[in-house]
Parts: sequence; structure tokens; C-alpha cells
Amino acid sequence: MTSTTTPSSEELLAALDDDQRAVAQTLTGPLCVLAGAGTGKTRAITYRIAHGVRAGVYSPTTVLAVTFTARAAGEMRSRLRDLGVGGVQARTFHAAALRQLSYFWPAAIGGGLPKIQEHKAPLVAEASSRLGLGVDRVSIRDLAAEIEWAKVSLVTAEDYVTRAVAAGREEAAGQDRATVSRLLEIYEDVKTERGVIDFEDVLLLMVGILEERADVAAEVRRQYRHFVVDEYQDVSPLQQRLLDLWLGDRKELCVVGDVSQTIYSFTGATPRFLTDFPRRFPGAEVVRLVRDYRSTPQVVSLANSVLERAGRHRSSAAVRLVAQRPSGPAVRFEAFDDDVAEAAGVAARIAALEKSGVPRGEIAVLYRTNGQAEALEQALAQADIGYLVRGGERFFSRREVREAVVLLRGAARTMTDHPMPDAVRDVLAGMGWAPDPPAARGAVRERWESLQALVALADEIAAARGADLAGLVTELEERASAQHAPTVSGVTLASLHAAKGLEWDAVFLVGVSEGLLPISLAETEEAVAEERRLLYVGVTRAREHLMLSYARARTVGGRASRKPSRFLDGLWPEEGAARRPAARAPRRDRIAELAESDPEGAVLVERLRAWRGQVAAAIGKPPYTVLHDTTLAAIAEAKPKDLRQLGILRGVGAAKLESYGPAVLAVVRGEEVVVEPPGA
Repeated sequence: MTSTTTPSSEELLAALDDDQRAVAQTLTGPLCVLAGAGTGKTRAITYRIAHGVRAGVYSPTTVLAVTFTARAAGEMRSRLRDLGVGGVQARTFHAAALRQLSYFWPAAIGGGLPKIQEHKAPLVAEASSRLGLGVDRVSIRDLAAEIEWAKVSLVTAEDYVTRAVAAGREEAAGQDRATVSRLLEIYEDVKTERGVIDFEDVLLLMVGILEERADVAAEVRRQYRHFVVDEYQDVSPLQQRLLDLWLGDRKELCVVGDVSQTIYSFTGATPRFLTDFPRRFPGAEVVRLVRDYRSTPQVVSLANSVLERAGRHRSSAAVRLVAQRPSGPAVRFEAFDDDVAEAAGVAARIAALEKSGVPRGEIAVLYRTNGQAEALEQALAQADIGYLVRGGERFFSRREVREAVVLLRGAARTMTDHPMPDAVRDVLAGMGWAPDPPAARGAVRERWESLQALVALADEIAAARGADLAGLVTELEERASAQHAPTVSGVTLASLHAAKGLEWDAVFLVGVSEGLLPISLAETEEAVAEERRLLYVGVTRAREHLMLSYARARTVGGRASRKPSRFLDGLWPEEGAARRPAARAPRRDRIAELAESDPEGAVLVERLRAWRGQVAAAIGKPPYTVLHDTTLAAIAEAKPKDLRQLGILRGVGAAKLESYGPAVLAVVRGEEVVVEPPGA
């Protein structure tokens, strides 16, 4: 496909794997896509929309694609444009609802739409003061979060106490539930007095209008006839209610989600709408995307193993990934004496990766709590390694970026005969940009990084669509509106929650110890299960290099009381083994050789590992006691067709042949093998 040729339906479908193609060819709903991490879900649904337009089933303007972040919406619009499909609305729930609310408000309610209060803190502080509560900044934050949970869960002040108990909610900011119930009432009063609404009100008000005004509902349903919802495992009851009203009695709905990436239940998100989809829509098509194109078999194997140890908390809707990439380096496990040593060790490893050719922008350090970032920032600064803290100042809010957009907008009117990438370089050179980064660090280097990101984006857009300077400015303005920032070079520091939806060549998961992951506040089985999913999300951010580490003590010279996370039981090497990588070299080399000579065999090894992990979890023993990695490699090489061929392989004795032989042969044949716990 080129930037000047619109792909045909045949070309679109030919670019997909069998499972993705099944998604793209199912043009009418209801359709449920269970998509594992790295399996190309965005590709599948954007190609589905493009194919539907090509086939004449969809008119672009009647399609509404709903995402959970403005960045994801911007990326979807960009991909659809690259496929020659414009006019499709790709927005977050809030952006779509706000657009409709702004349009219908004058006729349905009258007057102008109230101002949206961006931050709840002032309103919560005022409501708390009226109740006579002595609250600090942290308490206000916690109370604001509880108010948000109540609203997105459709919980009113009157039924808050009952619903909070049923949901197992902790007492917010140490306040009893009756007090929080009263706070909910006063909070709404404060908003009314100030003439403002909050972000949840945007959805609530639109729901109210659609429920009460049949003419408005009919107009919305005439406009939008086909719906796609991404990250469906994260919808809240309020968002689902709005979606139901958009749909009416129609079934033209495609949902995409991964129950294993449900990590926002504390905000009101629930995977039950995804898991119950076939029941709510009898006869719905269900497609599983299992081929992982993002990560190496080593990363995929660990991710699968983390989930398989979830036991009864693992959903039947969970996807077991099958790696498609060639074999890569082994996952590293490191234990350090204290947090400072861990940060220094990570910095040293990053320097080594960068020296080997991994760009800084393709490296991330992920942690459970933001408080863990300080030691990492200090270590990276001391090692002269540039970094970015995700969640800091927004890219398009930076002064140099705002100035650059203004200058580019002016240049678009005068530099019409210049190739777009060259024109961008000329304009930004006047702001101090140069092809090579400055030696200075700090603000000077950060300014250059921002401008370099604009240069790289210009090259990317020119290669994909051949846009001119005016087209680039339009793209930048749209991205600024959606906060869809381009990639900025530098090691990314981010919490595990903030990392969802992103990926890097190299990922460092730090602080994977009891008390941090799972965090000590996770006291219920459900909360611990969500912490496990959080680790899974972190692992699946890595494409090739992955290191997990923890510090035995928090402070230098402190008591070494920390232990590796329970989620890694049976996976974390013996103490000290992680510091002797040479001891694992023969096994890694054999599998690497297998990947070069027989890629299908390497994939089979990972499928055998996944089965072995299930067996080990069921019998409560380490995986190597089932079958050793060298035996799995031998099986993948030989691909035995019967028990006789399997029994002659080294490492498969009579007892193992009797216990596991039929299951191993089924895995070799590509069949799904369900491991039942003993006595089941």
C-alpha cells in the first residue's frame, strides 16, 4: 500500500492474519473481539471499518468508534486516513457525549451549556468545609475519587451506603459511608450554586436527554448506525448506559477488549459487560485474537505464566498469547540490596542497552507507585541519561511547541513550493533546532527533544500520506485537541497504570516485591487479582528486552525483609541465579538456534511452555519438574506424531509419557488442551 493509492477490499483483507480477517469480514453486529496484548486489535478494527466502507456497507459519517483515551482516538483517525477513509468519528466517550450535549443543549434544555469544572478539588473542599470535615489535600483527592466512582457507577447519594458496602469499597479518606453519602449531596449543591458541571455530568446529562427526549434519541440514532468500542473491559455502568441509548434496539455493535488488562476497577470500570456480551446479545460472533506480534516468545511465555497462576480468578474469556516473533534474549531477574542500588543497576543496564543500539525513546522503566520514581530520576540524571516522566507537562502545552505551531502555520502560507519535511526543518532551525542534539542537558536538551519530535512527525506523515505543510499544521492542531503527542526521545518513567496501551523495545519492571506488587493495600482476593493483571500489563509492554527487579531493603543498610512478588512464585530464579546469566546460556542458545532453523518449532516451544505452566500450577510444583526446557525443545524439533516417537526423546520417561504423553501430542497437533486440577 502506498500513500497515493487507496487499498482495495482485497488488499485490506490480504494484509491481515486469519483471526484479524475474521474481524474485518464480520461487518454487521453484534461482534465481540477478545484481543490479547500485542495481537493487532487496532489494526483489525480499523481495517474492518475501511473494508466496510469499501464494500458499501458503511457510510463513514455513520460510524462512531469509541476509545478510552484521546491519544487512541487520534491514532485511530490517523490510521483510517492512511487507509483512505475519512469522516469516521473516533472519539472518547466524553468527547462524543460533549459534542452531542453542546449541540442539543440549547433546544433540549435552553440557554448555554454550563462551564465544565476541570478539577473537582475546589468543589470537594467547599463541600467538606460545609460538613465541618477537617481534610487535607490527600483526603480531598480520595474523596473526589469516591465521588467519581459513585457517579460513573450510577450510585446516588441515597443508595451510596448500601452500594458501597456491596462493592466492598474502603472508607474514603477515613470518613464513614454515611458522611460520604451526605458529601455527595452537598457536592451537587455546590456545583449548582457555581453554575458548573463536572466531567461525569457530561455523560449523565446526555443520558438524561436521550431518555427523556425521543426526538433527540431518534436524531442521534439516524446519525450513527454502526458502533465500535475499544478497551471494552474498562467501560463503566454510566458509559454502558450511554452506549445502550445510542444503540436503541439495534445490534450494530463491535466491542474489543481483554479481560486480562482490567486494571481500573477502582474507578468504576468493570469487565462484566465484555464477559456477558454473548449472553446479552445471543448469537453474537466471538473472535479471539491470540497471535502476539509485539513481544518475543520469552516475554510472551512469562506473560502467559503470570496469568496461568491466577487459578480460579482467571477468566474463561482470557486469551492465551501465541508468540509470532523470533526468539529473543532471556527475561532477566535481578535482586538488589536497596532502592538506590536498584535504581543504579537499572541505569547501568539502560546505558548498556543504549550502547548496543536500543534508542532511549524505546526504553521504559515502570513502577507500581509514583513515589518510586524519585530514586530512578536521580540515578538516570547521575548517569547522564535523558528521561521523561509520563503524566508530566503535556507536549502541546510546552512553550516551544506552541511557538513552533504558530511559525509553521505562518510558513504554510508562504513556503508552498518547499517539500514539507525540508520546510519544517527550515522553520524550526530558526528556533534553535539542529540535526544533532546539543551537548547541554536540562531545559536546552528538553527544548531540542520537543522540536526533534515535530521533525520526526513531519517525516512520518510525509512518508505515509505525502502531506504538505498546511496538512501538517492541520494534523498538529487535531493532535493538540486530542492530546495525541508525537514520540519524544528519552527513557520513559511511568506507573504501570499510565503505561497501559503503550509499548517499548525494552522495559524494566522495578519493585516487583510483596507490598509493592501486589501493593499492601490490596486486601481482598479481587484486589490481588487486579494487581496480578497489572503485572501482566507491565510484562506485555516489552517487545524484546525485559528485566524484573526488586530491592531487598528500602534504604541503604536497612533490613533485607522484602521478597519477590507472589505472582512470580515458580518463575523467579533461585537467589543469585539472575546474576549468573552464563548458566542459562546453553538452553537459550538452543532455543535461539531453533528459532533460526525452524520458527514454527520456536512457537511450539512457547505453546508447550504455556501448557506446562498450567500443569505446574494445577499440581503445585515448579514447571521444570513436569518437563525441562531442553525436553520441550527436543519435542518441538521432532514434532512426534505418536507416543512411540515421543517416548524415545530424551527427558520423556515412562512415567512422564503416561502422565503427559497424550496432552503433549495434542499440543504438538495445535489443539487446545484444558488442564483440569487433580480430582476435578
